[in-house]
Amino acid sequence: MHRSILATALAALALVYFTPAHAELVPIKRVDPVYPAEAARAGTKGFVEVEFTVDATGKVASVSVINARPARTFESAAVSAVKKWQFAAGNDGRGKVRLDFAL
Repeated sequence: MHRSILATALAALALVYFTPAHAELVPIKRVDPVYPAEAARAGTKGFVEVEFTVDATGKVASVSVINARPARTFESAAVSAVKKWQFAAGNDGRGKVRLDFAL
């Protein structure tokens, strides 16, 4: 039963929008966050807004949570996913994204 709840939650994960701080800062590889199993079982929805820095090689160098609702529920999943994003080399800079979690 837990697997079906998690599978449903993962299938329903909605990432509503991605808004880079610079229009040219667009990921060439984007990894979606994993919906936390406990949040899926509880039917919890929410969002996380993060700022990130991209280095000259196109890798995400740092990620900081700037807002999250509910607190301490989705932050780890969001940060882990954004750290795996890849950008074109030479497109270093800062970006901001809101990841929405909904069942």
